[in-house]
Amino acid sequence: MSKSRTRTSKPKTERRAQPKAIVLPPARVIIEHVDPEIDAGRFPIKRVVGESVTVEADIYAEGHDVLDGVLLYRHESESDWHESRLEPLVNDRWRALFVVTELGRYHYSLEAWIDYFLTWRRDLRKRIDAGQDVTVELLRGAQYVEAAIERAQSTDANLLRTVAMTMHSKESVREATELVLGDEVLRVMRDAADRSAAVRYERELAVTVNRKKARFSTWYEMFPRSTSDSPGQHGTFADCEKRLPYLAEMGFDILYLPPIHPIGTTNRKGANNAVECRSDDPGSPWAIGSSDGGHKSVHPELGTLDDFRHLVDAAESYGIDIALDIAFQCSPDHPYVKEHPEWFIQRPDGTIQYAENPPKKYEDIYPINFDTPAWEGLWAELRDIFEFWIQHGVRIFRVDNPHTKPFSFWEWLIGEIRKSYPDVIFLSEAFTRPKIMYQLAKLGFDQSYTYFAWRNTRHELREYATELTQTKVREFFGSNFWPNTPDILTEYMQWGGRPAFQIRHALAATLSSNYGIYGPAYELSVNEPLAPGREDYLNSEKYEIKHWNLDAPESLRPFIGRINQIRNENPALHSNWHLDFHDTDNDQILCYSKRTDDFSNIILVFVVLDCFHPHSGWSNLNLDALGIEPDQTFQAHDLMTGARYMWQGSHNFISLHPSDQPAHIFRLRRRVRSERDFEYFL
Repeated sequence: MSKSRTRTSKPKTERRAQPKAIVLPPARVIIEHVDPEIDAGRFPIKRVVGESVTVEADIYAEGHDVLDGVLLYRHESESDWHESRLEPLVNDRWRALFVVTELGRYHYSLEAWIDYFLTWRRDLRKRIDAGQDVTVELLRGAQYVEAAIERAQSTDANLLRTVAMTMHSKESVREATELVLGDEVLRVMRDAADRSAAVRYERELAVTVNRKKARFSTWYEMFPRSTSDSPGQHGTFADCEKRLPYLAEMGFDILYLPPIHPIGTTNRKGANNAVECRSDDPGSPWAIGSSDGGHKSVHPELGTLDDFRHLVDAAESYGIDIALDIAFQCSPDHPYVKEHPEWFIQRPDGTIQYAENPPKKYEDIYPINFDTPAWEGLWAELRDIFEFWIQHGVRIFRVDNPHTKPFSFWEWLIGEIRKSYPDVIFLSEAFTRPKIMYQLAKLGFDQSYTYFAWRNTRHELREYATELTQTKVREFFGSNFWPNTPDILTEYMQWGGRPAFQIRHALAATLSSNYGIYGPAYELSVNEPLAPGREDYLNSEKYEIKHWNLDAPESLRPFIGRINQIRNENPALHSNWHLDFHDTDNDQILCYSKRTDDFSNIILVFVVLDCFHPHSGWSNLNLDALGIEPDQTFQAHDLMTGARYMWQGSHNFISLHPSDQPAHIFRLRRRVRSERDFEYFL
């Protein structure tokens, strides 16, 4: 309420009423059903540098006036908005896009308005088509043009002045109509539109942008202690360096190391997770901490922190990132246990609660108590663990069991890390319920393990991959397909032998742009379980040092290397945005395709799902998804064998053998005709 003033210098009759503020009528434009928008804007969507963000919305108003609008976007470091023009689709649906070019966070929203000039222009065309005299209509339209002169850029303003003069001239009706119906005046008038009554969408939405490896990556998990050339000898970081050419030759660009910290001795587990251990048993790397240090230390037998940094730098020279396992749990010997007993669960008898998953017991591990009253100090220390390894060159982290820690903690921690290090990539190892996996992704995890390992039939694979790539999930959930891990040896791979390993690798590497394997167990097709019905490995590397024969003749090394080369050379496989499934008349053959936005790279894959028998059948391709006309001839170049086939139409014969050729990976090239009537394949 404004303050009243008393004036004594003038008679009361001379007082003037204060002008009333102009009150605009309620907004007429409605903006709703914006996509992408995650949980009413609570969480950001995700992209990598160079990708586009396509935004759609329902935008409408009552009556028949013409609407116009823009997509607003800006990087978090900018204060001013950039604009991308919204274009109408059908049924009041509008679309625009922008490209993200920097790491960090972008914000976006929508603005729309009624454009009276565009409405007038539309009706003018109708009057002209009906043969009506439009002289007076041009004078009315000139008012819109003249009003826009003050809002236009200088060069555009000069054009509008000329247009307005022409519209006022009765001798220039034809010229005036051609001008105002032309594209140049339309562009200028849209740019200088009256947006005083524009409606802004009620929310600012966000997109987090990471580097390209968050979207396209090829992981290889390896235990450093099993890299020595001498059987029974503990491997070192220097031994890991010797393994880098092997990994680079196979085409892996991320080397993931299980925990590299000192391992506790109290309640140490023996071979095959035995309660009793021998004096030479190395223990589980996930039982973190001893008198040699904790999460900010390295196991003495691996080397020093300087040796680790040397490994990081050496890997970088091969284009390989080192990914480090972060497991927030401690052995009974971890320094935290003595320094911060308040960070652990105290049992009634005064002892600390060890980890359990009844009936399983993990006496060598103490879980951290996130419900501790001392949570602020705990959170700060756990953040410092990440920052410590970031300062030692690590930019990718595989986080162990994040679903057993509070959501609020992860949202805070990832947000804190991203303030200074927006290029850090977080992989969630959360084999849990879908909603929890998706929530972790919304909170900031860039990639996540999935249920791929247990999806075996054609129906299961199609249904699951469709959920991940063709629903709203794709906006925030970065799937990473792993056929095996040190904890997972599925029955399919136990029974199927070497062909099963080939099949699952072909599927993982081409269905998902992010995938990984636990090796060398994978390329050597190690498939003996601890016991029938168990998914644990017999003589698991988690509890003992292994010596691998990398040059074994049965190794899948050439097969894996060829598929990774195909992945690297074909941009269609660098993303999951255009994954389409195609029908075959044999349910043991899965068919799908991927392509780039502009159809310049099209990959068509056939994989046999039966590990034991050869299969053949006929495809029924969705040619629209491949950008191919029904009568168009196209070349199918098998990138696995080099063979080339000329196809036409959707029905083509396929034959696969699980041992010899479990997959066809075709690059499709369409026959086109040049301006000089020369045919070639595009």
